Amino acid sequence: MVLERQRTPLVERDLPEPKVGTGDVRLNVHACAVCRTDLHVADGELSDPRLPVILGHEIVGVVDQVGDGAERFSIGDRVGVPWLGWTCGACRFCRRGQENLCPEARFHGYTLDGGFAEYVVADERYCFPLPAQFADAHAAPLLCAGLIGYRSLRAAGDPRRLGLYGFGAAAHIVAQVARAEGREVFAFTRPDDQASQDFARGLGAVWAGGSDAPPPDLLDAAIVFAPVGALVPAALRAVDRGGTVVCAGIHMSDVPSFPYAILWGERTVRSVANLTRADGEEFFALLERVPVHTDATAYALADANRALEDLRGGRLQGAAVLTPRT
Repeated sequence: MVLERQRTPLVERDLPEPKVGTGDVRLNVHACAVCRTDLHVADGELSDPRLPVILGHEIVGVVDQVGDGAERFSIGDRVGVPWLGWTCGACRFCRRGQENLCPEARFHGYTLDGGFAEYVVADERYCFPLPAQFADAHAAPLLCAGLIGYRSLRAAGDPRRLGLYGFGAAAHIVAQVARAEGREVFAFTRPDDQASQDFARGLGAVWAGGSDAPPPDLLDAAIVFAPVGALVPAALRAVDRGGTVVCAGIHMSDVPSFPYAILWGERTVRSVANLTRADGEEFFALLERVPVHTDATAYALADANRALEDLRGGRLQGAAVLTPRT
């Protein structure tokens, strides 16, 4: 399913099978989750993708070809492919462990072809072995929703009371990790979205309500997953002195002006950009100890546009996942 022009539907195309290069592996794709970043690329909110491009960066597949020099994986191994697909390794960001900020970085589903397809080629250095306890469709959301949620949680510090604004794919994973770590989770959804609020409570949230409502207690930190800039001042009002508001999305509408008084008191606003391989190693090791379940709604590959529309319209609980081999 190919994005040929932004702001147009994906088009089904029969393309030649991709070939591996040096250091690459090719995967027979079994599942690829649909991320809000895919929407941002398709809708033109992220500029300058490589066009045409195959979207998708939460990819689970089985290695069926190995390129020269590739030694980490063998044919038949199950592998996960995330958003980050390549970095230069030489810039000042890469040298100090911030490869997520590499100005030359390449990304699956944006500047590299992704997983809305039957095959994908990836640099094996940026792929992950996956925990065996997750079936393919349930492992796929871990590759971005899980990884970005984990990085955002760590960026929030060590909050006892954690607010999550937007209770979708990422929040439903990070809520389970936060609860396992003994944190209280407060879920903020679209106003009057009772289904999402019930979903959050079912995953252990101590409170769930509309994003226009204040929480019953001041928070130590909040993570804004929804791409809505107006939620940043709302989250600042909800956190106590010394609290942190983490903006977790790659795109957000403009943040409106707000009074200095709601920032004062050593509150912090910060963003999270992309991920590092170290995030993946830590997160997947954590999942060996922490029980996490991903809610996944399966779609055929040819139904990718419907999956994107369901995500855009807020009609999903958890994640949408394309399953090319069914």
